[in-house]
Amino acid sequence: MKQFFGILLGLLLLSCSSNKPLQTQNGTDLVVYGGTSAGIAAAIEAKRMGKSVVLIEPTSRIGGLTTGGLGQTDIGNKRVIGGISREFYQNIKTYYDQPENWKWQKKEEYLDGGQTRTQKNENSMWTFEPSAALNVYHDMLKEAGIQVEYNQKLDRAKGVRKSGNRISSITMLSGKTYQGKMFIDATYEGDLMAAAGVSYTVGRESNSQYGETLNGVHKRDRDTTMTGQLSRNAMNHNFVQGVDPYVVKGDKSSGLLPFINPEAPGPHGAGDNKVQAYCYRMCLTDHPDNRIPFTKPANYNERDYELLIRNYEAGEKGFPWINSQMPNRKTDTNNRTGFSTDFIGQNYAYPEASYEERERIAERHRQFQQGLMWTLAYHERMPDFIKKEVSRWGTSKDEFERADGWQQQLYVREARRMVGDLVMTQYHCEGLKTVEDPVGMGAYGMDSHHIQRYVTEEGFVKNEGNVEAHVAAPYPIGYRAIVPKQSECVNLLVPICLSATHIAFGSIRMEPVFMVLGQSAAVAASLAIDKNLAVQDVPYQDLRKVLLDKNQILANTPE
Repeated sequence: MKQFFGILLGLLLLSCSSNKPLQTQNGTDLVVYGGTSAGIAAAIEAKRMGKSVVLIEPTSRIGGLTTGGLGQTDIGNKRVIGGISREFYQNIKTYYDQPENWKWQKKEEYLDGGQTRTQKNENSMWTFEPSAALNVYHDMLKEAGIQVEYNQKLDRAKGVRKSGNRISSITMLSGKTYQGKMFIDATYEGDLMAAAGVSYTVGRESNSQYGETLNGVHKRDRDTTMTGQLSRNAMNHNFVQGVDPYVVKGDKSSGLLPFINPEAPGPHGAGDNKVQAYCYRMCLTDHPDNRIPFTKPANYNERDYELLIRNYEAGEKGFPWINSQMPNRKTDTNNRTGFSTDFIGQNYAYPEASYEERERIAERHRQFQQGLMWTLAYHERMPDFIKKEVSRWGTSKDEFERADGWQQQLYVREARRMVGDLVMTQYHCEGLKTVEDPVGMGAYGMDSHHIQRYVTEEGFVKNEGNVEAHVAAPYPIGYRAIVPKQSECVNLLVPICLSATHIAFGSIRMEPVFMVLGQSAAVAASLAIDKNLAVQDVPYQDLRKVLLDKNQILANTPE
């Protein structure tokens, strides 16, 4: 009998030993959900700190917006970008220093509008093609020895397993489960955060909630409704005066044209659950050998673009895009004027929507933008100067997986935002309040794209929601803004959907900042593992020392 139990024990030990590699795969130190720029930086940093890490990407492509068309790096003062984020932009420069990476134009022919270099003798480059960013990220992950788990979507209904206020594992729709000591939600949507029961909000807070002045509704019915900076902001990216909103001009009974909210926005400064507009940051080219001309979508509806046409008929003189030059005769193309690439008011459901509904919303955005580009390029009612310029551009053959040259990544400018013990507000961005636990710096202005389209008291159509408010100087972002309340979760960090008001998030929400916060989150997670602490209990001075050792910039310094 003793011999039998000895053999049985030996088999059990052998079984446990043979299962160790699988346990190592699923029982990692750090699980990063979301292969965005923040997620990539977090995974690399965790590996550098000697931790096992798994990087999970819900789609087939890493890099989020950085590899999805946003090649015009927005940040403001780039001196405050350090660490792995700065390494990425240094690697971009190294990539473009190679002659073989200039296929469609000579390097000396490239003019970028001043974004490539922001300091004398700078060794970083801030404009790039999506494919260049993807190449650089692949190399950085390979060098770090990180394997990416592609096409793994979180089971948001029952995929987060917790023991008290600690996540023990997350399960994907595929059935695959990942165990970990620490978790990072690096998605634009905050899906892991929400599924873990962490407090969050969607939409705009009222000004009264945090004593702000730039949040909430920004209505401008008449020129006298607001004054000063706010009035000018409301006028930006808006319709010229006198654009009729009705299907039959002047006839209310004919109904509103598409994409106009029939309800009034509400009083200035009021909160709501609406989010700023999304679009695709198009990578266009005018090189004939690499250009895919704009085509009319199969479901094209001319009425969808009637407001665009009427805006020009009413006197609009501006060009309806910002066409920032990228290397190899390509662009990063963004929204401009009253009717452009932003699909205003058509994304409210996106933050909380199912995966299937999000795909429908993203495809509807793509179809809208495809129809917009065809209208601008070829519609008989468009001004000739618009048609002549737009028609010489098209999507790029060599950038994305889709045959039509359109990208997969929708520009999710804002979705869920965590509500933690520290909420970053307008006053942190303006330097009127200062955090004591910085883990990165923000530097971009407080920015919100329009949120809805409505009919003014005068009977014309206007956009509402645009804010463009400057910050006086780079400002610190607090550690407590990327960790949940301790009662809700002790082993989760959230570097993208962090704790901030709508208007403060509008400044923070820049890709290089997300990279900085992703790296800082991984450092904090590693220290929490080493010290067996909740993320909220990591001593800040210990965290600060490691961050500074890793070239993170935590304070503004004179040039």
